[in-house]
Amino acid sequence: MATEREVLTIGGRDVSISNPRKVYFPETGHTKLDLVNYYLAVADGALRGAGGRPMALKRFVDGAAGQPFFQKRAPENRPDWIRTATLTFPSGRTADEVVVDDAAGLAWVVNLGCIDLNPHPVRADDLEHPDELRVDLDPVPGVPWGHIRLVALATREALEAVGLVGWPKTSGSRGIHINVRIEPRWTFPEVRRAALALARDVERRVPDLATSKWWKEERHGVFLDYNQNAKDRTVASAYSVRPLPDARVSTPLAWDEVPSVEAEAFTIDTVPARYAAIGDPGDGIDDAVGSLDALLELSRRHETEGLGDAPWPPNYAKQAGEPPRVQPSRQRRATAGYEAGRGEGGGPPPEVARARLAAVEQGDPNAGLPTEWAGSRPTPTGRRRSSIPVVEIARAEHKEEAQAGLERWQARHPQAAAALEPADVLVDSMRGRFTTWTRIRVNLIHVPEGDRPAQEPLEVDYDPWAGYDGPDRPGAMERPKRKPKADPT
Repeated sequence: MATEREVLTIGGRDVSISNPRKVYFPETGHTKLDLVNYYLAVADGALRGAGGRPMALKRFVDGAAGQPFFQKRAPENRPDWIRTATLTFPSGRTADEVVVDDAAGLAWVVNLGCIDLNPHPVRADDLEHPDELRVDLDPVPGVPWGHIRLVALATREALEAVGLVGWPKTSGSRGIHINVRIEPRWTFPEVRRAALALARDVERRVPDLATSKWWKEERHGVFLDYNQNAKDRTVASAYSVRPLPDARVSTPLAWDEVPSVEAEAFTIDTVPARYAAIGDPGDGIDDAVGSLDALLELSRRHETEGLGDAPWPPNYAKQAGEPPRVQPSRQRRATAGYEAGRGEGGGPPPEVARARLAAVEQGDPNAGLPTEWAGSRPTPTGRRRSSIPVVEIARAEHKEEAQAGLERWQARHPQAAAALEPADVLVDSMRGRFTTWTRIRVNLIHVPEGDRPAQEPLEVDYDPWAGYDGPDRPGAMERPKRKPKADPT
């Protein structure tokens, strides 16, 4: 049976939409064609956030309720009017990523199954110097929405204090994003340093509401995720529809809307009418280009006060000056007892960078080596010094499986479960090779010491790297023992 197709002519280009009536949002009934038409209705605003930038494709070929997969490399079978840009990643590998320039390009990537848009913070003509600093306000579980709005307003004040203009938008999920246009003359590590200084300043202004702490077990309130500014990180851009049941939209806001904004008000149904009525509140962002000099000076002051670098994401080589790359609850020695990182500029140690370059020069354009370098693990001796008690519950291919494992653990340990606060359940979406998987841990800090369960075999023990030994596989994960298989007899 032939696949149903509908051809749209957009700006003089023909875009073929396959399976246009395929339902992408089961609860609302919105189809793939509905999604395409939505992006066409807000095309100027969506391109203001994602246009001209290389984009990681997060493809939901089975709709929002299905499991997505990541595709960095542009499909070979693409129109000749779809541009690409060659990015180099922390692994040393490269990829030609899609660059969307017009409304037809938006429709084309949506046809691939992209529900939201995930561009890098660089323009295709300068891939090493971001022109956007991104502030991601990520609440821990249980944080009221009103607190997120207050932290957004405190972030605005912190930005204004260093001469920068922030442009807020709902994330379309649980938080708020604030984008800042900057001159494209700083490197990714410098932009990340500036974002870390900003996060610490907001934490200073509203210490009961905000945190700059990387480890989830140390967080409270709203986390300002400075690592979203590390190279190879992407976030959903303006006017992105998010893969949630109500087809919610990441929507730009005016600052006077922030104190009373409700994220659920913006959906695939409501945003086009709002856009037609008031235009794009983000219009003007490209004219408000600022300097990072003041934030980098603040970073230097933090360093003289003893606040050095903070942890990088785990897929990066451990950087020079980075603190021990170990959860505080697993730290076994004083900081001086850990080997120092030697990575430079967000990349690997110099000798590893040279080896990569040599491999590329010998004809391997995708030369890549692991990034789990010395300094990522503690020395093998010494007593645990952290008092944060954390146990791991599940590692699962799907979030529902991990949640079911947590429920079984809670049923076995009712006293401990009753003492937990919402923020004590640490749910992480982890990246595998092409898809995400879910890890759940529990912080027992609020459980009386005598009622704290010990670490047990995982309820679900999924290994996203099973059967794969390629050069970009992460180092061996520290894993509790698997549960023994049940005797089939």
